[in-house]
Amino acid sequence: MSGVKALVLMAGVLILAFGLLFAGQGAGLIMWPASSFMLKQSSWVLYGAIVALAGAGLIWWARR
Repeated sequence: MSGVKALVLMAGVLILAFGLLFAGQGAGLIMWPASSFMLKQSSWVLYGAIVALAGAGLIWWARR
């Protein structure tokens, strides 16, 4: 795997993790940190899903 693809893979994993965190907070499944403005805000479920899909796309690209 080339250096660029390794960096893209790492970025994809981080972006996927953040997207899942955002969606989990928006859905009220992850109530951390307690001061987050995203908690139980349904719009963040959609935003998180979009971010997670972008991360998954980067992972897919780096692994092909």
